[in-house]
Amino acid sequence: MNERQVSSPSKASLNVAFCGGSCHFGSKAGSFGGRAERQPLSCAVMFHLHCTKKLLDRIKPEICAPGPSDTALGGWYATAMFWKPQVALLVSERTLLPVLMPLAPAATLARRFPAQLALVLKEHGAPSEFIAQEVWRMGKVQYSKTANRSVVGILNEFVKQAEFWLAAYAYEKGDDDDLLAISAKLAETPCSPLYNGPVSPDKALHQLVKAGAQT
Repeated sequence: MNERQVSSPSKASLNVAFCGGSCHFGSKAGSFGGRAERQPLSCAVMFHLHCTKKLLDRIKPEICAPGPSDTALGGWYATAMFWKPQVALLVSERTLLPVLMPLAPAATLARRFPAQLALVLKEHGAPSEFIAQEVWRMGKVQYSKTANRSVVGILNEFVKQAEFWLAAYAYEKGDDDDLLAISAKLAETPCSPLYNGPVSPDKALHQLVKAGAQT
């Protein structure tokens, strides 16, 4: 894997403003693959975060019925990994793209997630317009229980594989760049739900971006 130099995007660069329990993103692209359009600041766009029981027990959110998300990557499945320090693992329902990030403070996980996702998408070479649009569409979160057994199976498999990469990258040092590197390595894993198409999450992401750019 090539060496990377990754720096966290500033709040200004993501154009983020938080209000109440939700996060708002304004003036972002109107379609993830097409021409950029200015959008009003709004909480109308949202995504579902399907959490395992152990993560729900940590966050203690209001739980909603599962439903569609406004994001190109679809809803997200998440679980807690009790490393030191503790980590959250999130997986895209549509592409199985994995994202690792610090768990604490658990109550702000959903608010912090879009910025970490932006880093992961940048790591995979996603266009800046796609990243901006995806972040904008995560303006609000609704917590749900897990509903897709196939994605839960992939989530559990990634937890096992992450343990191996944890040792390789020595995450006990608390280096967040290691979480980015481990996320990228997990994304190269062939996943059975993708066998009839792109095979691995990183390729599924590239296919999704390409398809959007052609619409």
